[in-house]
Parts: sequence; structure tokens; C-alpha cells
Amino acid sequence: MFKFILNSVPRPLLIRLSYVLKPILELTLKGKNYTDPIDGKSFRAFLPYGYGTQRQNVLSPSTLSLERHRLLWLYLKNETNFFSAKLKVLHFAPEQCFLNRFRTMDNLDYTTTDLNSPIADVKADICNLPFNDNEFDVILCNHVLEHILDDKTAMEELYRVLKPGGWGVFQIPQDLKRETTFEDNTITDKKERAKIFGQYDHVRVYGLDYFDKLRAVGFNVEAVDYSKNLTAEDINKYRLAPGELIPVVRK
Repeated sequence: MFKFILNSVPRPLLIRLSYVLKPILELTLKGKNYTDPIDGKSFRAFLPYGYGTQRQNVLSPSTLSLERHRLLWLYLKNETNFFSAKLKVLHFAPEQCFLNRFRTMDNLDYTTTDLNSPIADVKADICNLPFNDNEFDVILCNHVLEHILDDKTAMEELYRVLKPGGWGVFQIPQDLKRETTFEDNTITDKKERAKIFGQYDHVRVYGLDYFDKLRAVGFNVEAVDYSKNLTAEDINKYRLAPGELIPVVRK
């Protein structure tokens, strides 16, 4: 059922529907086995998720966070000044699990942007951003670049609007067994894209050279394996993906 909904319902409508479904899911799955660190709520099970092969027990019923969101939350909370310093933040394609929390944080001057999302503040093309040079202290751009045909221009725009000394997190779905990124713009059929790229609206599969692509436009890049800092019990409790790398960039 979830697989059918993901592949058939347009993303903007899916976002709106999720606000209605969350309270029902949260009540139905309440328990003590697994905990979402974003809101601290616990459940007997998480939901499955995936456009192709579905991953079991990964989608939080309360925040709708996935493994990558919960890992990023823990990293931001424990390893950065994101929750304490005065920061001007740009957040691309804002995830629901973060949006209201970040928006209400007094230390953040927080702006969201996306070309299609109904919950973003500014409608903008990532390849042609309506922001000044060196404007933001922090940029969050997670699971966006794999949708962009001209990802080099998008990376250059991200570099342009980030302040010197600023930092960001640019997560992507990444095949850590692949040395080089694979893309083929002649593949336009949605089913074929889902089969080859992992999702119907993805245009490439990033390999380990993703970090070099970011360095080529000027960023200093660190591939952070934050799950190494956590116990096996915590990884299971929070339903994380061990070994997932967080691409942290600095200008």
C-alpha cells in the first residue's frame, strides 16, 4: 500500500495528506521498542518506506523522519552549534520532521526554499537562486541534488550564497560501493528510472566521487560517519542506517 501511494501520488499532495495521516499512525503504532530522537516519542514499530524495494521499520509515525533525518538530527544536536548560535539558515526542500522545529528556534534566521514544495517559503530554482552572494551561515540541502539535471550549476549556486566560514550538509542517496557517479539523461521512463536510479524522479546514482564534485566547485568537504559514535543498541533503537555518510561542507 505505501509503495503504491509513493509511486502514484504527486509529492505536493503527498505532503498535504501526511498531515492528516500522522495522528492516526502515531496512535496505532504507539509502543516502547523504537524511539524517534527528533521528538522523543516511542513506538512498537516504524513504517516501511521505499519507491522500489521497501525498507522495513524505517519511517517514524510521528515525525515521518527516515534514517537519514534522525542521523542528521543527532549530528546537528551533538556536534554543531546549530541549536545555540545565531545563524542565518537556508533549507532546501524542507522536510516536515524539521520544518516547524527549526522555524520556531529563536537562534535561527530561517528560510526555506524549493521549486515545487507547498510548505517552502520561497519558490526558487536551485540553479538560479534569488539570494545574494555570501548570504547564509548554514545551508541544508538534503536529497535534492539527485533530482537536478545540472547538479554542477546547483552546487556552484550553493557555494555562491554560503558565507565564507559557513557550513552545510548536502545529503544524497549514495552507493558507497560505486567509485563514480552514474547518470544517463536519455532514461526518462519513470519505471526505468526507479529501477536504475532507485526512484522515479532521480536522474543519477552518486558514487564516492560525489565529495570530489563538491570540492571541484570550491567546498572543503568532510564525509562524516556519525553512526560510528553510537552504540549498536542506539542504532537499532533510533532505526538508523549504520555507515551512512553525512557530507559536511565548508566555505
